[in-house]
Amino acid sequence: MTGNIWSHQDTTGYRPGTDLTGFKVEAIDGAVGTVDEHSAEVGAAYLVVDTGGWIFDKHVLLPAGVISSIDFDNTTLYVARTKEEIKKAPEFDRTKHIGDDDYHRQIAGHYGAPHT
Repeated sequence: MTGNIWSHQDTTGYRPGTDLTGFKVEAIDGAVGTVDEHSAEVGAAYLVVDTGGWIFDKHVLLPAGVISSIDFDNTTLYVARTKEEIKKAPEFDRTKHIGDDDYHRQIAGHYGAPHT
């Protein structure tokens, strides 16, 4: 993957200014959940995904750079990760996800990219 994992990639079709909250999230191998929170902050863009009952009502933090494409007509976004990768992600920590570089490095490392 090129670019910063914390940025929307040009190839996804993301439209600046679009709020992705409420979009369904699909991994390579199936449904993951729904976007509960979205930030498009340059260099720090992310999604907080509510996985529902799939993995015990867990919330996960996904860097915007893992989005592979967005289907605006069906309000669905696709991520270039498996359900298992998402399930094994570090626990979402609402107190750390904004401004904590160590937490962002941990998340980025889990998804296979350095924090830049």
